[in-house]
Amino acid sequence: MRNQWTRCLPWMYNKVPPLQDVLRVETGLKQKRLNFTAAQVEGVNREKSIMAGRFCGVLALLAVFLSGLDASRPAIHQELSNIFNELWTLDVNRMTPATDYTISVQGRANYVTQGSHVVTDRASQPLFSNVNEIKLQNITTFTRLMKLLDNYERSTGVAERVTTEEQTEMNLFLDAVLDTEVMKRAHRYLVSKGQSNSNLRIFKNQLRLIWFNLYHRKRNSALDSCGFEHVFVGETKSGSEIIGFHNWVQFYLQEKSTHLDYKGYKARDHDLPDHDDHVLNLQFSWHGLVKPVGSAFIGTSPEFEMALFTIVFLMNTERSTTVLVNVDQCQMELVVIRHGRSLGTAYPKLLSSNSRHVSHH
Repeated sequence: MRNQWTRCLPWMYNKVPPLQDVLRVETGLKQKRLNFTAAQVEGVNREKSIMAGRFCGVLALLAVFLSGLDASRPAIHQELSNIFNELWTLDVNRMTPATDYTISVQGRANYVTQGSHVVTDRASQPLFSNVNEIKLQNITTFTRLMKLLDNYERSTGVAERVTTEEQTEMNLFLDAVLDTEVMKRAHRYLVSKGQSNSNLRIFKNQLRLIWFNLYHRKRNSALDSCGFEHVFVGETKSGSEIIGFHNWVQFYLQEKSTHLDYKGYKARDHDLPDHDDHVLNLQFSWHGLVKPVGSAFIGTSPEFEMALFTIVFLMNTERSTTVLVNVDQCQMELVVIRHGRSLGTAYPKLLSSNSRHVSHH
């Protein structure tokens, strides 16, 4: 047996590799396993990097989209907000809600298409429950404003004929407005911005051109309109719709004379106007025609309204301008549309007020 094993040993020695070869192979196998694991890790890391890159790309696109939304929404004009709040503080002729007047907003008005005469009345009572007419009659700018309200043809397309008496009433109104601290401050601001002359007579002519210069509402028609008539008095177009009409005094007087019927308030979402809001979006009918959505300051003086809209008009050159401002806890848009060198229309649009005010917008 021993010899037999001895004869077998060379064969065994030939089949079994030397120790150094065994170690070399084992080391190689370990290295391969290590290399494979590293490759796997590298692949996973690469996938993570790709996914992270895609995620960052999505975030970047989302940021661009959101910034686009912000860009489409006008930012608050802080400088104009500041000067308008100064004017608000100076407006000593402003009427005080619940003291000088009371409004009843009642129901939310329904949607009505422009030109429609069919409307659901969501307000059984007038908007103005009462107004202190004694105080109104004792404030010069209000009394001179009211003298102007019957000087205009209601229908567009009908030529306006200004009499000597009406010209005098217009001049007296402008003199009264220019004598208020509100318009004096507005004048100084416009002079500081290079938009008005410091000479009071020249500034008065500038106001006359902006507010009282007659022009054509339509081409080839008569001189049938002006900024003051459109904003403070109101007009009718083609016998089918109301245009302009953004003044609360005219609203009150026309409502009192039963020519106007308040139909309800207009508001965003579930907002409910407050009785002390100084801006109101509303719906009404006037001489049988319907204004689906109108808006007006409530209780403010004529000099305050003229000062605000004159500043927006002169500080911008676009045909249509909308500025977002905060005035006395109210966030609103002021819209001004030009008609050449004169005012086409101007009105406020309430966005939020008092407890509903969103200061960070």
